[in-house]
Amino acid sequence: MEKWKVYAKKADFDNISREFGIDKVVARIIRNRDVTGSESIRKYLYGDKSGIYSPWLMKDVEKAVSIINQSIAEKEKIRVVGDYDIDGVCSGNILVQGLEEIGADVDFDVPDRINDGYGINVNIIKGAYDDGVNLIVTCDNGIAAVEAVEYAKSLGMKIIVTDHHEILYVENDGETEYIIPKADAVINPKQQDDNYPFRDMCGAGVAYKLIWALFEKNGKSPEEWEKYLELAAIATIGDVVELKDENRIITSEGLKMLNHTTNRGLISLIEETGLTGKKISSYHIGFVLGPCLNAGGRLDTAKKSFRLLYTKSESEAKEIAKELKELNDERKAMTEEGFDEAVEVIENTKDMINDRVLVIKLEDCHESIVGIIAGRIREKYNKPVFVLTKAKDGLKGSGRSIEEYDMFEELVKCRHLFQKFGGHAMAAGISIDDDKYEELRYTLNTNAALTEDDLCRKVWIDVPMPFNYITDRLIKELDLLEPFGKGNEKPVFAQKNVKVLKIKIFGKNRNVIRMDLMGEEGFSMEGTLFKSGDEFVKELGEAFGEQEAEKALNGNENSINLSVLYYPEINEYRGRNNIRVVIKRYLC
Repeated sequence: MEKWKVYAKKADFDNISREFGIDKVVARIIRNRDVTGSESIRKYLYGDKSGIYSPWLMKDVEKAVSIINQSIAEKEKIRVVGDYDIDGVCSGNILVQGLEEIGADVDFDVPDRINDGYGINVNIIKGAYDDGVNLIVTCDNGIAAVEAVEYAKSLGMKIIVTDHHEILYVENDGETEYIIPKADAVINPKQQDDNYPFRDMCGAGVAYKLIWALFEKNGKSPEEWEKYLELAAIATIGDVVELKDENRIITSEGLKMLNHTTNRGLISLIEETGLTGKKISSYHIGFVLGPCLNAGGRLDTAKKSFRLLYTKSESEAKEIAKELKELNDERKAMTEEGFDEAVEVIENTKDMINDRVLVIKLEDCHESIVGIIAGRIREKYNKPVFVLTKAKDGLKGSGRSIEEYDMFEELVKCRHLFQKFGGHAMAAGISIDDDKYEELRYTLNTNAALTEDDLCRKVWIDVPMPFNYITDRLIKELDLLEPFGKGNEKPVFAQKNVKVLKIKIFGKNRNVIRMDLMGEEGFSMEGTLFKSGDEFVKELGEAFGEQEAEKALNGNENSINLSVLYYPEINEYRGRNNIRVVIKRYLC
């Protein structure tokens, strides 16, 4: 079940349109993204590198810079410890490459997903100590590693935590006590006493700020640290943090660089995935390049993905890019199998279909893909989801949430059940004893205050807009709103009572549907829908009758009318441009 709802946020759209020379439709979309006031709108539309906040505003940056510079001066060994996902390998490369540029003796390590689990741990610390490492710098992890940091300090090591995840806390007599590891410096803008202007960066964004501060302190020019915006942008999109405020600028500037990248590994991965010559967008990072970078840490080792971004060797880059593409193809097949199994568990386990929080155990699922499966299940059922699988010491799992359910907050309420947990409002990772599975399922559902309305999928419409309003100029203005992603979603337009004049089905798999459409104002438009053509025709037959569906396939007069959600674009084909709408959803 889903509801289509139209944004009704108010503003003086005429004035915004005049002030910034934009269409009122574009002004509405900007307001729908909660961007208000002239200064914020100007930054949203035309923000550049000058709109990225100074790293010196962030707590403990100055302290970390001093510690690192002293370690370099004393020729100490430094080890960067990252995470096994796209954010971890990008932030790891920013730190390692940046530290090397200022003369550090530095290397990189990352936990093994299966043997170590998430984040820095005692084994990683012990390995660094045995290797003669004096200073550890974490990236994209460490904020929850209280015991590991304590162990490092007991060995006489220095440790700097750079992270972006939520801060663990406990409630004592109504007072909230935040648990922060006792590292030499902790850089995380989510700390309660940090006055940094923006809290929602990814790990690579935080790492970028540290390198910026180090380079500035060591007399380097802005161009020398700004080159790392490319990796920060990839991680910002890949880690699905909000593309607002400075994240939007980091992503926009980084994408410009990516489209002319000199990074040998990125060039090879772009070639391997068939994107050479195409304008790389946030979509390509989220659904093509990013999954390949994540595949190393899922099915092999994240050191492979790290090495791809680090290497200067063309032959090595080509070899690793090929391996990562093959690993991602394998991951896709495994994900489909796991998704089907999860659906079967939900549908066939007594009363599970009625749970408000789905807690699914897939004992034989590879633990590296449980998060992806959780995301797929959330999309299908529009409920918070945890998918658990057998691990070395019990069960390990990942959760994906909906906007109405703060997953991290709910886990804190039952923290006594976990060996380890961490994450944020929309995603989390957990480890529990096998015999606590049913208790976890019961507790999360008992605590959940989700209503039926919370669990009803809401599809938000930016502007109900008839086809005759669409122009080349409007489509070009919509480009000002990119890059799209979480917090700055691609606009959604709606038109009801759309008459289907003709249907054609294309593609090797019959999954491209082209339609001649007519809006109720009598204006015709080409529409494209990416879906199984046979399934679509069957739906039309059930709603309007098989004869009417057949008439539409033959281009004859018929009674089919749809309400559609769409996005307009200029389609280039054989040197000719024409406006069309890409249909995202429809109602018969």
